[in-house]
Amino acid sequence: MGNKLPEPQGQQREVVYLRGKGHCVALGVAGSGKTVMAVRRARYLATVPGLGGPTLLITFNGALVTYLKSLVDEESGVTVEQYHVFARRVLREFFEKNPRICDAATRENLIAHALKDVRLSASERSAAFRKPVQFFADEFDWLDGNGIDDFSDYLSGELERVGRGSNLLKADRLVVSKVYRRYQELLAKKGFDLDWSGLASELLRTLNSEVAAHGYRHVVVDEGQDFTPEMIRSLAALIPEDGSLTFFGDYAQQIYGSRMSWKSLGLKVTGGRLVRFDRNYRNTRQIAQLAKAISDYPRFGDGIELVKPTAPVRTGEPPVLDEAKSESDLIRMAARYATHLCFDRNTQTKDQRVAVLSRDDALTERIARLVDRQRTIRLHKGMTKWDQSPGVYYGPYREARGLEFDTVVLPLRAEDELPPEATIDAFGLEEAKVRQARELYVAVTRARIDVILIHHGRLASVLPVAESGIYELMSS
Repeated sequence: MGNKLPEPQGQQREVVYLRGKGHCVALGVAGSGKTVMAVRRARYLATVPGLGGPTLLITFNGALVTYLKSLVDEESGVTVEQYHVFARRVLREFFEKNPRICDAATRENLIAHALKDVRLSASERSAAFRKPVQFFADEFDWLDGNGIDDFSDYLSGELERVGRGSNLLKADRLVVSKVYRRYQELLAKKGFDLDWSGLASELLRTLNSEVAAHGYRHVVVDEGQDFTPEMIRSLAALIPEDGSLTFFGDYAQQIYGSRMSWKSLGLKVTGGRLVRFDRNYRNTRQIAQLAKAISDYPRFGDGIELVKPTAPVRTGEPPVLDEAKSESDLIRMAARYATHLCFDRNTQTKDQRVAVLSRDDALTERIARLVDRQRTIRLHKGMTKWDQSPGVYYGPYREARGLEFDTVVLPLRAEDELPPEATIDAFGLEEAKVRQARELYVAVTRARIDVILIHHGRLASVLPVAESGIYELMSS
């Protein structure tokens, strides 16, 4: 049985019980209850008399899928899936297509090979040749995510590349297009039909050209800010004329750098079907103040629509800022906070769900080894069961999206002062910092009661300084 969910309140009810036909967009700040609304919306659409029918509840994050499944009854008529798993299954089960998809490591090697080939044969000079493979992989994701297969607008510069770092000159775009085409040739030579980035376009082409009874009347998208336009277009093509697509998202939590607005998704949203939620029910006023300071970083909201949050009513303790003397000290302190202070603070009981989050999987794994293994749960895309019990959850920022915990512990190494060097090389320092700010914003807003930041070295410049008055300063 699915877990009991809180009843929707006020404006939430309007979206949950909106007539089940057409497109609806619900934009909400962190902590506004979007995931709860998405589950309740899916349950309603699956069972409402007259308009009800098989409903797909879909998201991008693997750990979130596991959590959503714990909230939905198996007999409810709601299918919960991660987008790429869903897309591949639909192609296979309903259209008898089983494309050979290139894995991430092979893709990176093929892009490097393609870049080398184009560089050796090039007559023109271009700064793009000095870009790392990550830049080309991310640019290809953007091209595929927008469904761009005709490079004329891309080469002319008419397509705005919001969230892609510094502008590319025409000569640089020409190099990108040549590397892309060469990569596609190498992909085919290796026996692959496409990569994961191209799966949405393949599904969309198939849905537009072939007819099959795939069985879904309604689609509900949770954490929609992580979906590319092609993904949403494919889901819109999935539903029948009397069906619906409901999109829940928060573009402040879009951490992959594309910064695509919902307006680029091709959804047909008419009066009353665009709703904004500005109330944060999860965070305390003090945690929200830290999140607001992070989101004030320049260009954080560049080119997208952010909902301005109202200050939460609930108050609590200021976020803790503590300093470690070394990286090994950082690891010990994070483990100690997770097992003791985080459990005891405020409630004076040991019944909290604590998340230890970092951009580095290896770091959180080292911290988890110092915690009682019976009380640790790793956040990862391959999770098969969601454990709601108290304990220490650990993993990368990206796997915490859509989830909430009582306390969040953020261990920040000396090298975390700046974004990863590869990201800086690919997109420039300022764009890399915006991406870093978005990751930290997601991490901070997962917390209901406490946020504890432990740093070794200088604080990241996207965070407020120690003297800002936002933190409770500790001296370990």
